Amino acid sequence: MAKDKTLYACNECGGTTPRWLGKCPHCNAWNSLVETVAETPTASKNRLSAGNKGLAPTAELAVLSEIEAADVARTPTGLGELDRVLGGGVVEGGVVLIGGDPGIGKSTLLLQALDALQRAGLDTLYVTGEESGAQVALRSRRLGLAQSQVKVLAEIQLEKILATLDAKQPAIAVIDSIQTLYSDQLSSAPGSVAQVRECAAHLTRAAKASGVAIVLVGHVTKEGALAGPRVLEHMVDTVLYFEGDTHSSYRLIRAIKNRFGAVNEIGVFAMTEKGLKGVSNPSAIFLSQHAAPVPGSCVLVTLEGTRPMLVEIQALVDSGGPSPRRLSVGLDRDRLAMLLAVLHRHAGVACMDQDVFVNAVGGVRIGEPAADLAVMLAITSSLRGKALPKGFIAFGEVGLAGEVRPAPRGQERLKEAAKLGFSVAVVPKANMPKKGDTAMAKALEGMTIHAVERVEEALEVVRGVG
Repeated sequence: MAKDKTLYACNECGGTTPRWLGKCPHCNAWNSLVETVAETPTASKNRLSAGNKGLAPTAELAVLSEIEAADVARTPTGLGELDRVLGGGVVEGGVVLIGGDPGIGKSTLLLQALDALQRAGLDTLYVTGEESGAQVALRSRRLGLAQSQVKVLAEIQLEKILATLDAKQPAIAVIDSIQTLYSDQLSSAPGSVAQVRECAAHLTRAAKASGVAIVLVGHVTKEGALAGPRVLEHMVDTVLYFEGDTHSSYRLIRAIKNRFGAVNEIGVFAMTEKGLKGVSNPSAIFLSQHAAPVPGSCVLVTLEGTRPMLVEIQALVDSGGPSPRRLSVGLDRDRLAMLLAVLHRHAGVACMDQDVFVNAVGGVRIGEPAADLAVMLAITSSLRGKALPKGFIAFGEVGLAGEVRPAPRGQERLKEAAKLGFSVAVVPKANMPKKGDTAMAKALEGMTIHAVERVEEALEVVRGVG
């Protein structure tokens, strides 16, 4: 009997190499190779050729313009914030991958969603590979779901799970988690690159063939990325990340990939004694709780997917030593250094001998450049010790030449700020509402909008309204 050969598989791309290397030769990722076992192609293990002894028949071709295309039907989960991130609900035959830190609430959220779907008359299945059925039942009772009729299967063998899915044909099934599954066709351990890749591929194929919607729970690495081969994210239709501090009561769920909806959509939940509850007005979480305006605080209207959201940006400028610190939480640190250079060169505001700390309140992470103007105004406010006026908001991208560039969907941002009672706005000139738009004028009634083209103009406006 031939002995299985040792190979090294890449956690990022799934490529293999016969010996260990510091860098993957396929995708150039560093320190991503892990030891695995090459599977010998025996008759019992050749799953693809089973039942197909001869040549495969030629696949039928179709002309793109002749293919009937219709909007996919969605089934709401009963959790509004989760439906928003999914693009409206669960899609028949869709495969969703959700990852997050341990204890963040992934299993809690999915158990609540399955219970809501079951109460709506759908057949559901919860496959747990990390807990026993009794542990899942205890969690459901803590969440107030004592009479839940969700079916539970405590199993980690792929073949048994596929057989159950084929026999029961549930509308939606949750696999918690993909790293615990194994196939008896492979000799490697559960959680290895080969096992994760093969189990995910078979489950995806089963979902497409049967129409069962499958949700895969994935572990994350210490860097926060989904564990396992990167091809796992390419296989599925939707990739969701659960974010938030376990010490905070708020959780964010973000869509990184969605074949059936918008990406970078965000849902906000509050962790309560009865599980996760959707937050309909997330801006209230990230806004200031100060009784009066304080120096170093500026409210930004950011865009998360299709949702405009108000976030407080806080800055603290303090005297530093010979090597001043630059620290940002929730914002890009390299971009902070660039903004400080622009502030010095084009507006004459020097922070060379100052420590600069910037924070996005509430643990939210802001990746869009439209936060630039708000960050610069918060830094200037802290440095001068003068608070921005009450009801003040700002947004806009700042270039290296000192120009203020427009932000996408600027008028929607202004409408959200006006709805929450903000009365003064500094925005890029290109985002100024058009004259003659009566509907927009009515929505922005009572708001004073200052359109600027350069950083120095924005600082002059702040001095004038402060």
